[in-house]
Amino acid sequence: MIHSEALPSELARRFSQHGARLHRILQQLYGQCVGFEAWYLQLCDDLARQFAARPNDLCALDQIRSAQPRWFTSQHTLAYSAYTDKFAGTLRGVEDQIPYLKSLGTTYLHLLPFLRARAGENDGGFAIASFDEVQPALGTMDDLRSLAMALRREGISLCTDFILNHVADEHTWALAAKRGEAAYRDYFHVFDQVQNTDRFDNHLGQIFPETAPGNFTFVDELQAWAWTTFYPYQWDLNYGNPRVFADIALALLHLANQGVEIFRLDSAAFLWKRAGTNCMNQPECHLILQALRCVVDIVAPGVLLKAEAIVPVNELPPYFGVGPAWGQECHLAYNSSLMTASWLGLAEQDADMICRVMRATPRLPSGCAWLTYVRCHDDIGWNVLRPELLDEPDGGDARLVRAANFYAGQTPDSYATGANFQARPDGQVHGTNGMTAALVGLSSVKNPQQLAQAFARLKLMYGLAMSAGGTPLIYMGDELAQGNDQRPASEWPPGADGRQLHRPDFLNSEAVAPTGNAATALAALKHLIAVRSGLPDLAADTATTLLASTTTRVLAFARGDCLTVVANFAQAPMSLFEAVPDVFVNGQTLTDCIGNTPVEANFVLAPWQMVWLMPTPARDNPTHLMEAP
Repeated sequence: MIHSEALPSELARRFSQHGARLHRILQQLYGQCVGFEAWYLQLCDDLARQFAARPNDLCALDQIRSAQPRWFTSQHTLAYSAYTDKFAGTLRGVEDQIPYLKSLGTTYLHLLPFLRARAGENDGGFAIASFDEVQPALGTMDDLRSLAMALRREGISLCTDFILNHVADEHTWALAAKRGEAAYRDYFHVFDQVQNTDRFDNHLGQIFPETAPGNFTFVDELQAWAWTTFYPYQWDLNYGNPRVFADIALALLHLANQGVEIFRLDSAAFLWKRAGTNCMNQPECHLILQALRCVVDIVAPGVLLKAEAIVPVNELPPYFGVGPAWGQECHLAYNSSLMTASWLGLAEQDADMICRVMRATPRLPSGCAWLTYVRCHDDIGWNVLRPELLDEPDGGDARLVRAANFYAGQTPDSYATGANFQARPDGQVHGTNGMTAALVGLSSVKNPQQLAQAFARLKLMYGLAMSAGGTPLIYMGDELAQGNDQRPASEWPPGADGRQLHRPDFLNSEAVAPTGNAATALAALKHLIAVRSGLPDLAADTATTLLASTTTRVLAFARGDCLTVVANFAQAPMSLFEAVPDVFVNGQTLTDCIGNTPVEANFVLAPWQMVWLMPTPARDNPTHLMEAP
């Protein structure tokens, strides 16, 4: 163990608190490696150097957040996700957009990959060629520090993608492996003969079965097969090598010292390979994440880790930490099951699947939270709902295909203008692409009635994300009802796949007319955000309790002690009392916080309407209620 007397007092205290756990976890992973203790001491020395390099203002933030470990779970927290170039051109341009982000109520800005990626095809920036450089077209590390500081002054935390599973074939480590350096060849999973890959390949799924089939790529320079779970130019890292863990941990801390406060740990489920399994969610994967959490707790405890593990909700608890590691892994994780179930519910006009997912959603440790969302830069992955469909004769195949085809505009009743993603010849569909506005029907309206219905669906989807129990995220352009990228595929970036459909250039918010779809959507979402901010029961870590409904077309759940959320997923009006009679069980007078209207037993939910119900306050008691737009 490291000698604490040689450390500054605060660092010594943190090593005393977390060091033994870090050593124990790393010994489980690497204790059998020759020279483990010397390697561990070197890692501790490197952590001490990162601590010494941490700027004073970030050290002060660490102290504040350590004293308030639930700082990010309040009802005021709001995430916004954007591509730097599409949103503002450069990192300096993003700095200019801070007033706009503030006007939305943003407290957490997730900028999609801005580190230097490989030239040409790069999976939308996720094929990282350097953890130490910004993509030249977006700016410099100085620009990154300036942006992070400017955001921090305004109470906005900067989030970046940190790709854990792989690096680009142009990364320094990969280039060294290609040159024949054995030490760096061991940074990757390399197989001299294809037969050696079979013991893994027969059990693996495929992430991009149409655009990048297979899991291994023959590399001429290596004269061997490299493991490439995603695209052929993204080489999976070998976390069985302790040097890989150390270098990744130090790269993360270096970015934290530039001002990054939240790390979206991309591809977190794939980190450990084991023959005979699908090589996802392995126990060692969680040990790696727990060790990263220890490293952060020692050097930069003001930093959050967010798991990008797009797996069924019942498989997500380990990403927060279970058993002896309860709450000691990631702080945040995407609730992709809820997101996908919401889209299924909208297509089917039925909330049954949402209820199933909510029942399967586990209680989280204190200081942890879900991230709830409607859309993001990725596709809607239908297979995440498979566990909730096991009781159906075909495992839910027909139901998911029907929903995917609905959003691709391929069914007679569809209003959507999305597209299938990774569709297979047998008719199975991996996912759905499209912006929220396109999927709820705003891009295909033909009359005022259809326009009103589309906006009702937009508000329903975002209302659910803001009330279902988590930190809500707005995807760039959704707040302006922005539609799909309309450019022909021939004009898309090199190597772009179907997900480019929902990655259009941002509609300049300053150019939004005072009337029109963009203005209407912006006002509606700002109103939801403002009302949520006034409701403590909508904090991310407040208890959620599913309520009985007489019809699966209506979703009802309680948040905390006072708030009841009711949503009509049907195109037909629904009587609130008939659908959820228990709402009025105590005979109290209720108010819908969203519409600031009284709700009595004869209240009728309009098609796709959501209400946030609270006991009506006394007249002389000022409330948070606001006029609806």
